[in-house]
Amino acid sequence: MKILLIDDSKTMRNIQKAVLSQLGYTEIEEACDGQDALSKVGAFAPNLLLVDWNMPKMDGLTFVRNFRQNDKTTPIIMVTTESEKSRVIEAIKAGVNNYVVKPFTPDILSQRINETLGRLAA
Repeated sequence: MKILLIDDSKTMRNIQKAVLSQLGYTEIEEACDGQDALSKVGAFAPNLLLVDWNMPKMDGLTFVRNFRQNDKTTPIIMVTTESEKSRVIEAIKAGVNNYVVKPFTPDILSQRINETLGRLAA
């Protein structure tokens, strides 16, 4: 399974990568913002995207809206500090399949990934 990590924090990408590796996911591409992600998504063709909300150049919500214009099915999990209910609803309306609030534990991230993929497989 190919996973695209989109986060402006290298540290956060490293944490997510470590958790994903523990879960057995090894095909991981990184992007530092929404623009960077849009430039990589076509060639990489991820099966799952983990997207931060607050990033320079292009934020996660704008990225999701752009991505969803061409791809309605690839699962997206928003991984962010934005925890207000209105923000969660906004992200889901934009096309996010699941939501993880930072800081998170490896178990929470694993659970959200499994939930998201399980729903799509059903």
